[in-house]
Amino acid sequence: MSSRIFQNVIIQMKDAVDRTIGVVDEQGFVVASSELAMIGSRLDDFHVYDFDSNENVVTTGLRTYSPLMCSDSKFDYAAFVDGNDPVAKTICAVAAVAFNEAKSNYEEKHNKAAFVKNIISDNILPGDVYVRAKELHFVTDDPRCVFLVRQMDNPDVAAVEVIQRLFPDKQKDFVLNINETDVVVVKVLSSPNCPEEVSKIAHSIEDLLQEELGIHCVIGISTNALHLRELADRYKEAQVAIDVGRVFESEKTIINYETLGLGRIIYQLPTTLCEMFLNEVFKKNPIETLDEDTLETINKFFENNLNVSETSRKLYVHRNTLVYRLEKIKKITGLDLREFDHAIVFKVAMMVKMYLDSLNNNNNNNKY
Repeated sequence: MSSRIFQNVIIQMKDAVDRTIGVVDEQGFVVASSELAMIGSRLDDFHVYDFDSNENVVTTGLRTYSPLMCSDSKFDYAAFVDGNDPVAKTICAVAAVAFNEAKSNYEEKHNKAAFVKNIISDNILPGDVYVRAKELHFVTDDPRCVFLVRQMDNPDVAAVEVIQRLFPDKQKDFVLNINETDVVVVKVLSSPNCPEEVSKIAHSIEDLLQEELGIHCVIGISTNALHLRELADRYKEAQVAIDVGRVFESEKTIINYETLGLGRIIYQLPTTLCEMFLNEVFKKNPIETLDEDTLETINKFFENNLNVSETSRKLYVHRNTLVYRLEKIKKITGLDLREFDHAIVFKVAMMVKMYLDSLNNNNNNNKY
């Protein structure tokens, strides 16, 4: 951190304070002071272990010290004021507040992780991305992927630290805490097209959380961002991947936005349009008319690519029995699943029904 930030605060406070004030680093060297001659010298009465007791103010025979806030447990800087009387303590406490504020603003401005979090949260104007990236010496056009890790059962605050171990380069890869359940990983990729690498990263995150913390998670994967300004959209893709996967691929724990297919389209449709579509497809009888066994037959038929012989084998029924069931479905719905066009319409209708059911379940859960 630049000592000029502290020196600027001291210059503003100098006329209002009749004591020597300044800032020392963890070794006791003065990095900023109202007495310029002191900068670079070491204060012999300063000892970092004096702050082990988490005291807000420490006094010696010559001075009063107050530690500045630090993002981790490592001691960083301390404010100091000449004297150990009550006035010195007051001045030191006030100076520490001013230094902390300046330090916090500086770190936020010059911290790459905070910058990336502002991008994915849409808290920065697109035009400012270029300016800030240049200030931070950020490579803007590296290919990157966004992974949204959502803890499903018992979220643990330690998840961020555990995931961070997989990505030690904090200048290129970022692990960001979003809320109590969500952690975002922004990872630089070796090339713009590397699905195997992306899949390996997602599985590594899932396995590590399970092994270290016993956490069950779902991971949404975005398409690749080719520029920093695309990260906000890619974060939204990762969110959509989890939301759509919860409806149409609930058995999966890793969902890639690129593979969502029809589900992604249906998820974006208005509910009124979905309801109209179902009413048009099932004019003769509503889809609820079909019992569970019939729906199981339909699902198996789709899983086996509309192959009657293969489906009957998987269902352990005679081929003629399956043909009879398909004829029954045709009679109830008016759709012959052996015809490709009818099968597509029915498949989409089933997915639309799943989507509407999920919305109704969410609304009912929100009432309680």
